[in-house]
Amino acid sequence: MDLTNMSSAQLRDLQKQLERELKKRESEDLAKAREQILAIAQSVGVPVKDLIGNAVRPKTGGTVAARYRNPADSSQQWTGRGRQPKWVKEWVESGKALDGLRI
Repeated sequence: MDLTNMSSAQLRDLQKQLERELKKRESEDLAKAREQILAIAQSVGVPVKDLIGNAVRPKTGGTVAARYRNPADSSQQWTGRGRQPKWVKEWVESGKALDGLRI
């Protein structure tokens, strides 16, 4: 195919056609790969969820233990991650060391 004689509009149209075809083929390839993986797993008696393990599963937002506690209100705790709570800022701004809040 000689692209040198094509206009810009023709080239853009060709590019759109190529992108559509690539997406279609990638989707077909993915479906074919899934079928092959399922067939292999079934042939050896391995459940697919055991086969993929944690590689595909998203990480769950586990809890992080609190590292700091407000001495005036023990229900207020902070893990040390993210923005400092107001009570922590006030503590530090008053000239006290953050370690004084450590649990």
